[in-house]
Amino acid sequence: MSRRVSIMLVATVLAGLLGFALWKVFLAPSGLPPDGFARGNGRIEADLVDVSTRLAGRVAKVAVQEGDLVAEGDVLAVMDTAELKAQLARAQAAVASAQAAVAVANAGVTKAEASLALAQSEQARAETLSERDVISRDSLDIRRTEAQVAEAGLIASKAEARAKERAVDAEIANQQEIEARIADSTLYAPVPGRVLYRLAQPGEVLGSGGKVLTLVSLGNVYMEFFLSAGPATRVQMGDEARIVVDVMPDVAIPAKISFVAPQAQFTPKQVETIAERESLMFRIRVRIPPQMIEARLAQVKTGVRGVAWVRLVAPDGTMPDWPEGLTPKVVDVLPAPLAEAGESRTGTDQ
Repeated sequence: MSRRVSIMLVATVLAGLLGFALWKVFLAPSGLPPDGFARGNGRIEADLVDVSTRLAGRVAKVAVQEGDLVAEGDVLAVMDTAELKAQLARAQAAVASAQAAVAVANAGVTKAEASLALAQSEQARAETLSERDVISRDSLDIRRTEAQVAEAGLIASKAEARAKERAVDAEIANQQEIEARIADSTLYAPVPGRVLYRLAQPGEVLGSGGKVLTLVSLGNVYMEFFLSAGPATRVQMGDEARIVVDVMPDVAIPAKISFVAPQAQFTPKQVETIAERESLMFRIRVRIPPQMIEARLAQVKTGVRGVAWVRLVAPDGTMPDWPEGLTPKVVDVLPAPLAEAGESRTGTDQ
């Protein structure tokens, strides 16, 4: 065997020993109970949020670029509102016209009230004169009929005034609807996140529900992995977990179990397990605390691969202590290398 080949074999053996030592130190800490922990491979993920138009229209402005970090409530895009503003002007004029009609109807009510008062006064006088036989019975009947007609006129005037008031309400509702459409023409960031895709450009005409942007939501950063039925039944919602990413194998990130699938499923093809894969697995999600994400929000990126560790509840209800290799070294902020090394996620794995 040549000297060069011998050196290569020795280097290969040393590399293997070094890799095993790193695994022992960081991923399999000494004293780890065989049945006290479970782990699964995954990657740092976040939800994708599509920012879409509610109404059909032309894109007037897109205020952000791909990769921009946005806060909740930031303006992302604005749709053209020239046509809606014209409709709003017509609606405002219709409201003013309806209000003027109400004023006219109220004047008619006042006139009808005066006519009724006069007719009732004439009827009362006629009643007195009739008792004295000063006027005929026919004249009294005329005065009574005139009072009834005046009373009916007042009722009709009041009904017309109420109808005009309802017409004002209808016009105001129409105006408010147009104002709501104008407000919906400005698209705001629903959650803090980063712009992943810019799907529309100024000048493009979109239909109702047309997508303008896709955001990576940074308000809920998590890792999903799969466990077989045995350990999955010993995992509970809210339990502590640890995430060890490939780019930072010496840092354990604290997390919480936020989801345990209630139903088993066949193992997805992309899941890589240490042992032979079982046919049915349970999906587990561990969430990184929001305060840790907020501390390094501008640097966080999804797509970083790693391993999630969880503790398993023993039959007596106890759980083992975390070994030194899985004890968080940074508990208040997200490690900078994790935030800076990840690749942007291009889809969701649901």
